[in-house]
Amino acid sequence: MGKKGVDKRFEFGKNWRRFLSILDEERIMEAQKSLKRMLDVDHLNGKSFLDIGCGSGLFSLAARRLGAKVHSFDYDPLSVACTEELKRRYFPDDPNWSVERGDVLDKAYLESLGQFDIVYAWGVLHHTGAMWQAMENVAQLVNPGGKLFISIYNDQGNASSRWTMLKKFYNQAPNPIKSTIVLSLGCLWVIRSSLIKVINFQNPLPFKEWNEKKKNRGMSFWHDLVDWVGGYPFEVAKPEGVFNFYYKRGFELTKLKTCGGGLGCNEFVFVQKPKPLS
Repeated sequence: MGKKGVDKRFEFGKNWRRFLSILDEERIMEAQKSLKRMLDVDHLNGKSFLDIGCGSGLFSLAARRLGAKVHSFDYDPLSVACTEELKRRYFPDDPNWSVERGDVLDKAYLESLGQFDIVYAWGVLHHTGAMWQAMENVAQLVNPGGKLFISIYNDQGNASSRWTMLKKFYNQAPNPIKSTIVLSLGCLWVIRSSLIKVINFQNPLPFKEWNEKKKNRGMSFWHDLVDWVGGYPFEVAKPEGVFNFYYKRGFELTKLKTCGGGLGCNEFVFVQKPKPLS
């Protein structure tokens, strides 16, 4: 997903292609659970599901296994290929799951899609180079009474500005430097977390946190780390900014999961309120 003319962007698809090598049934089930939990549903039978910035294709697969009719698209051709690979593995020749390349900033493309019962854009819109425009665009894709499930990086002020500079540097650096940056930050995070645990008389080993990452959304600590360090373009917003933006456009917030004011994404589920009959 992206705005033309921005600096060199992160190739998300390469990271997701590596993630597919460790994707297993347990991760898929956790992804399904996370959708059911945030959307407050037991299944998606009879629902249409739009996966914007489908990435690895994991959540398109999860939605399809929950019974939804799924349309997946991504700006990155390798991400599209990853999603097509998951469709080939689990739902070959399925007419209820379509996958293609598309851009959330391309209004003509979005208009061709119509509207959906559930529009899903997890960790995507802030990587377009035009986050607020992307947020505006996706609002038009939700059926009256439908749900919009998005996540947006939390605004940490100066810390977010520093992360932006690091991400920009990472994407311009040669591969050996990129690997050094990711490993160094990974080690720092593990050491910091372990020290906090020692102070609180807890087991300092990181394996529980890594397992929680898997249980949270079926994801992987290492692939999420690479995604975080490299993810550029990069924009952020405060939770109240996202809430106010969609409230003014006729949406009602039904679920919010924040990152506690720290590093990471805030998750939002909005419902498009039906317009009153005139």
